Amino acid sequence: MRKYEVIFIVKPMEEEATNAVIDKFTKIITENGGTIDKEDRWGKKRLAYEIKDCAEGFYELLYVTAEPACVAECERVMKITDDILKHMIVRSDEEA
Repeated sequence: MRKYEVIFIVKPMEEEATNAVIDKFTKIITENGGTIDKEDRWGKKRLAYEIKDCAEGFYELLYVTAEPACVAECERVMKITDDILKHMIVRSDEEA
């Protein structure tokens, strides 16, 4: 099991729809054997430049412990989800 930081920007929507998108990815991670160590909702912020005709986005950061296959599945679904403007998954090495 490795530790990852998963950050993504959800396009501006109603609060319920935004929560549904976030829940979708937390569910994918937990169903594939991963655990969410910490969830950090940064909230709605103005973007530096427009992405998919959106000037704002809802930022979400998840600290995850999972196998690489779980993270690969999460990233695959993020790429095909229209409600995600941008995403990035980084392996965090604490053993430095």
